[in-house]
Amino acid sequence: MPEGDTIFRTAATLRHALCGKRVGRSELPREGCAIVDPGTRVTSVEARGKHLLLGFEGGLVLHTHMQMTGSWHTYRTGERWRVARGAARAVVEVDDMVAVCVSAPVVELLRERALALHPRLSLLGPDLCSDVVDLGQVVERVPRFASADTEVGALLLDQRVACGIGNVYKSEVLFARRVDPFAPVGSMTAVELKELYGTASELLRRNLEGAPRTTVPGGLAVYDRAKRPCVRCGTPVAARRQGETPRVTYWCPSCQPTSVRAAR
Repeated sequence: MPEGDTIFRTAATLRHALCGKRVGRSELPREGCAIVDPGTRVTSVEARGKHLLLGFEGGLVLHTHMQMTGSWHTYRTGERWRVARGAARAVVEVDDMVAVCVSAPVVELLRERALALHPRLSLLGPDLCSDVVDLGQVVERVPRFASADTEVGALLLDQRVACGIGNVYKSEVLFARRVDPFAPVGSMTAVELKELYGTASELLRRNLEGAPRTTVPGGLAVYDRAKRPCVRCGTPVAARRQGETPRVTYWCPSCQPTSVRAAR
């Protein structure tokens, strides 16, 4: 599932394959047009949370967002693609490599100067995959985008507060901090919120190198482990849909009990 760590690794792969090289062919197949003129140099590849930005000389930027279905693939020139060509949303070919964006719901070509006004990119909070994250700034953004009644599980998915957390890390971070996913934000102190996002950044950064994603020895603690024993206490892991765009949250009812504050 593409979350901040996945997009960070994807950006690193694309950077190695494309950066500094001149484009021989580029295409937005659905639009039936080229991305840039042949000979244009790829100048940057950047991950911003779950968003990926390819920069080209001249100030054009290709913005992609994978959501649940998208991915980027790289191939040696002439190598057979392992995906259907009809699924390609963007193609960037340099002298020795081809990068293909497949099935991404968001693919758009922007001017670099327009990024600061983009309705989604301009609102993104600090990237939790970054080397240094200002957790104080993250906590300060919470009341701007969440009410006291917002459930903590829903808060963690709000990329405007901090970006990079998806459904997997939402459940894993809350388990690590022993926080009830359905507790209201107003039941948590600023210190507790800072610790929560600090743990999120730590777990994301632990998984930037490409090995199988782990948050506890051997894999994941609660995500996709409904009815299986908790790795801490043996209680069966619970699962329930949460949020306006309902995604399943996983938690341990014993390790993450409903607090007195949350029950009021």
